[in-house]
Amino acid sequence: MPSDFLQLAGKTVLVAGVANRKSVAWHIARLLTEADCRVLYSVRSPERREQIAKLVGSDADIIVCDVEHEAEIAQLAKEVASRTDKLDGMVHSIAFADYQDGLKPFHETSKRAFLRTMDVSCYSFLAMSRELKDVFAHDASVVTISISTTRMASENYGYMAPVKAALDSSLAFLAKSFSAHSEVRFNAVAAGLLKTSASAGIPGYVDSYLFAEQATLRHRAVATEEVASTAVFLVSPRSSGINAQRVVVDAGMETNYFDAEIVRRNVEGS
Repeated sequence: MPSDFLQLAGKTVLVAGVANRKSVAWHIARLLTEADCRVLYSVRSPERREQIAKLVGSDADIIVCDVEHEAEIAQLAKEVASRTDKLDGMVHSIAFADYQDGLKPFHETSKRAFLRTMDVSCYSFLAMSRELKDVFAHDASVVTISISTTRMASENYGYMAPVKAALDSSLAFLAKSFSAHSEVRFNAVAAGLLKTSASAGIPGYVDSYLFAEQATLRHRAVATEEVASTAVFLVSPRSSGINAQRVVVDAGMETNYFDAEIVRRNVEGS
């Protein structure tokens, strides 16, 4: 097997959303770097840039872009174009849920919270892709991070699931739109429950995570590294035949909700 199996050596990829060592984006960036890929970083604030510089080195290409502001996304594209003639891929690992109003039933979701979450977690994917269109390589690969299912009504995840469903739907429309002038691909890694700093802020998440761990076929939770590895594969030329798809990484959880032991414990405990 060739040492550069993924054919990423010498490629340049933008990774958006690194927050700390627990971030999916951080694991993706690390694996890309190990594959001899040049990584550009997009972070949301100057403070975050300082934090990430301590992880990746002060000489790393770290660009500040708060995706809530379209002018900053346009500036991001200019900054990227000033650093490279060709962007071979982009990883969008950005999500935000506005819990300012506290945890409420879905039907009580405020317009402000829903639209802000949609803006940051979904529309930013479209906007970044649009602004970077001219710097993308003809066959660039764009990957976003989604969730394993948007069809389970988890109370604590609330309106973020419909937002992720919109993100998933955008894959097909972006892929079709870009196909008029390129072979740029758009895919998502649909991850099961993970231990990240962002997930820790979701009310009741720990209990959901522990249940998910029991429900996987291997009875072991999905590791962030596993999600990152899938994302790196999708960024690589080795996944060239995959477009407008969600690749589910949940350790088989969606097949196992009626696991006999889980059912027995719940029935006996009722």
